[in-house]
Amino acid sequence: MQKFFNRGASDSIVGSRQLRFDVEKKSGFNLCVLCRGTKMLCGKERCPVLVRFYHYSKVKTLVDDVILDGSSPPSVFIGRIGYPKVAIGPLVPPYHGDTSYIDIPEIWDDVSIDDIIRFRSQLVRGKYIVNVKDVERSDRIIEFTRELALSKDPVDTEVLFEKKPHGRIAFYDDAQPHGPSAPIRYMDISNPKYDHRIEKAFYDTDMKAKDAIMELYKKGVMISRIQKAFSVGAFGEKKYRRFVPTRWSITAVDSIIGEELLKNTKTYPLINEYRVYKFKKLDNRWVIIFLPTTWRYELIEAWYPKTTWNPYGSKIAMFNSYEFYNGRKDYAEIGGCYYAARLAVNEKLNQERRQAGVIVLREAHPGYILPVGVWNVREAVRSALKRGYKKCESLREVLEEVKGFMDIPVERWIKNSAILKDLLLQRRLEEFR
Repeated sequence: MQKFFNRGASDSIVGSRQLRFDVEKKSGFNLCVLCRGTKMLCGKERCPVLVRFYHYSKVKTLVDDVILDGSSPPSVFIGRIGYPKVAIGPLVPPYHGDTSYIDIPEIWDDVSIDDIIRFRSQLVRGKYIVNVKDVERSDRIIEFTRELALSKDPVDTEVLFEKKPHGRIAFYDDAQPHGPSAPIRYMDISNPKYDHRIEKAFYDTDMKAKDAIMELYKKGVMISRIQKAFSVGAFGEKKYRRFVPTRWSITAVDSIIGEELLKNTKTYPLINEYRVYKFKKLDNRWVIIFLPTTWRYELIEAWYPKTTWNPYGSKIAMFNSYEFYNGRKDYAEIGGCYYAARLAVNEKLNQERRQAGVIVLREAHPGYILPVGVWNVREAVRSALKRGYKKCESLREVLEEVKGFMDIPVERWIKNSAILKDLLLQRRLEEFR
């Protein structure tokens, strides 16, 4: 991934903290040991270690037993380590009630990073090792895990672990975080109420997975629920059904839906204006640019020093992934975020029945101390596109809007953008008419 970083990215302000860090790094000392959350030597606004510890300490007393009884949102997690033998199982909080909110990112409009860590850290992960092909195996834990993924409401769940749940709060770039974990010895659930739309797709063993996903999406099933059911092998022709690691299922569903929407986008007439949408959330700044061109798409991310994916850098790290009208054949360098944002912008274009070129700019500032999942990208872009936009007369005016909203100089965005450079430097056929 380093090769996609911008070697000439803007310098951050380098003061005594950075100098101290460089000395400590060369001398082999651990920065966290020297700091202990009091000096903020890493440059972040808050200490990620203390944030983790604070929330874990609150959960630890509630799960200090081999028996856990609570209401799963419902939620499941499929691991990827050891593939094709992976750990499957439920995510269960240590209490009963309506816990659905803690597993529906589509409705997390006003949450902070602390809110996300607080309610997600309460979800204890049960682990049961299976082969990914074991979706049809007669086994209570496999069956109950699948039933949770098909359910629409919280399900009372009882789990007997091999040992007490332990481990720090787990954070992923793609999936949502969860709390401590432990191997499962026994599991039982109350009668789940299936989402009848997902249940219908589950029992249709002749329908291809792609068709099932698109049918559910068109019927209004939330993407997070489609992803969950897809991960337990609920879709597709019977002989091809597999457990899919949660992180993979999230990007797979985003990619499939985005690709299908894009087919429609390319048939629509072009927009006749430049648009700039702006949005802020979780100390991330977003600018979405709509261009009056045929389809082309780019996501550019800029990570400030001391943020999640640039923890030790002294400069802003910038990288991009893009496609022109004919798409791309290889997996995007940026990863799942690319497909999540592409889905969101094609939703908007399909709603308006219009085609456009799209550039998504993201600035991740130091307040974004921990990763919370790809859903953040999809929902942030969705939220931005629901707001009003600034209509611009030219690309030059668009760049002025970027300049006024983002901290990074607009020249740096251009330097790291394939599409902007193409628009600004490539001569067009109409120029010769």
